[in-house]
Amino acid sequence: MTTTPPRPKQLDSPVLPKIFKYVGRAQVWIYRRTGGRIGGKWRIGAGFRKPVPTLLLEHRGRKSGTVYTTPLLYITDGADTIIVASQGGLPANPQWYNNLRAHPNTRIQIRRDIHEVHAITANPQDRARLWPQLVAAYADFDTYQAWADREIPVVILRPRNPADRA
Repeated sequence: MTTTPPRPKQLDSPVLPKIFKYVGRAQVWIYRRTGGRIGGKWRIGAGFRKPVPTLLLEHRGRKSGTVYTTPLLYITDGADTIIVASQGGLPANPQWYNNLRAHPNTRIQIRRDIHEVHAITANPQDRARLWPQLVAAYADFDTYQAWADREIPVVILRPRNPADRA
């Protein structure tokens, strides 16, 4: 039986969110300009040996109304796209997750393709079914869950007809 090491204290540095913000912006910029050829695979942590596909998620600020774009790892499940609100195992859910709960109709970009989607949080049965697939794609998700004092949400992005905009 393997044990998860404790969450490194360096991850609680107030500087890290700023670094992640600027690195994320750079990744979005490069991803868009190269159609995901660069920035379309996550190669850090467990992704070093087994790169994981990355998408761009649009989300509208629940208070500001500003549209943001966040790069995220994903897997597919039939027609659905699955993402994880892990935030590296931090105590709180990421802002993009809170924004999706307020404004679930949104868009994602996978490579050069843009898809209209509706976001829902996986129910316990779907989460139990999807979690092993997510961990198989990116083993660090299990580590993040062990570090977090919350159940990390799994989000299902269901395709929607562009005529259904809300």
